[in-house]
Amino acid sequence: MATNMNMQETSRLILALRAKGWDDTSINDLILYLETGDERYKPTAD
Repeated sequence: MATNMNMQETSRLILALRAKGWDDTSINDLILYLETGDERYKPTAD
């Protein structure tokens, strides 16, 4: 069963990733990957 994140949960995720040192492009790419499954946006180990 798929569930949707609400805006508060999404905001907390973004803030947590920023606190971990992620830049906005990496955060956007992660969200795109999660929503689309497109391999272009899949996170890679740095």
